[in-house]
Amino acid sequence: MNNTFTFNDIFKSSFIDNLSAFSFLDMAIALTLAFVIGLFIMTVYKKTFKGVMYSQSFGVSLMTLTLISTFVILAVTSNVVLSLGMVGALSIVRFRSAIKEPIDIAFLFWSISVGIVLGAGLIPLAVLGSVLIGVILILFINKKSIDNPYILVINCDNDESEQKAIDLVSKSVKKHVVKSKTVSSSNGTELTIEIRLKDQTSEFVNQISKISGINNVVLVSYNGEYAG
Repeated sequence: MNNTFTFNDIFKSSFIDNLSAFSFLDMAIALTLAFVIGLFIMTVYKKTFKGVMYSQSFGVSLMTLTLISTFVILAVTSNVVLSLGMVGALSIVRFRSAIKEPIDIAFLFWSISVGIVLGAGLIPLAVLGSVLIGVILILFINKKSIDNPYILVINCDNDESEQKAIDLVSKSVKKHVVKSKTVSSSNGTELTIEIRLKDQTSEFVNQISKISGINNVVLVSYNGEYAG
């Protein structure tokens, strides 16, 4: 049995072997596409954002997640030992940031999925899939509804004025549902009613405010997520 080692065997470096086996061209193509698609995801998020204040940092995070996922998958696919270590390292990661909108979860998974697909070398799937998802999101999120929900808040002094207000609401709107009723000895009665406008007109609000015993009337639009 020959146990003779040469000088090169003693100083052989696995790092150099990995470096020579890794394709810099594949890395450049994958990361460049990840950057471009990440910008596309960030643009779609900005175009479809329906909140009050747009978060620029979250948009940049979507692009960065695409890049990070790509180079992580590139590393994992090139080394089996590294893939096992990466699984163990990522298993202890915990994210505590609160997601404000449910649609934000879809964008996060979209960014991560694109990075995984690009890192695996499935470039046509990443490009065509991202275009299709982007078009679907823009069409459905930006679709305008002609039957938007509104919340009508009425402050009245007594039962008589309350009944007159409800009767007028039922005649003037397409649909109404009483969401809450608060009775106070000092402030009277406060009604919260979800309504659907008829012909998108709100002239009945002025008529309600003229009813004797009505102190205040407020009409606001909301997104349908009522917690009551």
